[in-house]
Amino acid sequence: MVSKVHYPDFKGKGKMMNTQGKRLRKIRCALKLSQEEIGAKLKMSHELYSNIENDLSLLHNDKLTALCRDYDVNINYLLTGSGAMFNNRINHDEDLILKVCDVLKKEGIIR
Repeated sequence: MVSKVHYPDFKGKGKMMNTQGKRLRKIRCALKLSQEEIGAKLKMSHELYSNIENDLSLLHNDKLTALCRDYDVNINYLLTGSGAMFNNRINHDEDLILKVCDVLKKEGIIR
């Protein structure tokens, strides 16, 4: 029987994200990827990736590095739960909408 991996508790942006698995799930959802898709990109099976999200296994360093490099994930967030989820990425759709609105206003398309 596989037992859950235990981590110390860390707080991130007001919400408890105390395991690497929970943070990985949040990152994957923000990227709008399925477990199958991200597992394939990280060259691991869906089953292994699912085990990692469910805290039954840990993400190996080479996969952790690839995830941070390929998706601009903040390694500090992934490891400890502190800081922004992504390094230089628009984190919310509303930020993008505001930028588009500014451009449309400058072009006189909207008021």
